[in-house]
Amino acid sequence: MAFETIKTEIDGNVGILTLNRPDSLNAFSSQMRADFRAAAAQLEASPEVRCIVLTGEGRAFSAGTDLKETAGLRDTTVERVLVEEYKPCILAITQSNKPWIAAVSGPASGIGAAFAQSCDLMMMGEGAYIYMAFAAIALVPDGGNTWQMVRQLGYRRAFEAIIEGQKIPAAQAVEWGLSNRAVADEDLQREARAWAAQIAQAAPLAVRHVKKLLRGAMEQGLEATIDAESVRQNECITSKDFAEGVSAFFEKRQPSFKGH
Repeated sequence: MAFETIKTEIDGNVGILTLNRPDSLNAFSSQMRADFRAAAAQLEASPEVRCIVLTGEGRAFSAGTDLKETAGLRDTTVERVLVEEYKPCILAITQSNKPWIAAVSGPASGIGAAFAQSCDLMMMGEGAYIYMAFAAIALVPDGGNTWQMVRQLGYRRAFEAIIEGQKIPAAQAVEWGLSNRAVADEDLQREARAWAAQIAQAAPLAVRHVKKLLRGAMEQGLEATIDAESVRQNECITSKDFAEGVSAFFEKRQPSFKGH
């Protein structure tokens, strides 16, 4: 399926979802929000795809919301757009059964930063940065940015970054735990695809359960987490992939996991 503002590609077991409005620095329009939801669902449903790379066309990951389109919106209309259009996009990443990697070049600004931070892993070009742009236009962070920032940075550092409208460069983002890796700008796409291909070789069932467990652990206590681990471990240990992994270990070969 072709989309107006999104490009999708499948490279082996890796799906690539590219925000494709480079002339507006991949700012999110209503069309892009609709395209994103459909493209994410398409990659989620593909049995070939085991890992998804989210990136932006051109010199930016995303400049955030297209302010030209939303300048006239107020009150409940903005609330509706955030809840009914943006929220399903963000949840398509966080609730996916597949790992997502954000490959960030240039700015990841405003709600664009929320999309990047919602991914399970992040790789940034050395010239990229995360920009809490809201304070400059008298707004608060949205798209789950406050949830992401306070968990990654702690309350005081997150408050400072948001109120001051900080641009957090790649090296600092790695130091603060917002990003996993920083690479040369010219190597970003190649390195992100290689990382995704490596992850795609892991057992899909175990990867899915690790994602669910870690995201759940942020919201629940130790006892509930141990219970959740036991349920998911039981599913893994009775899977064909576990049997394949054990056989491969003793036969000194690479396992071939199927996801069941």
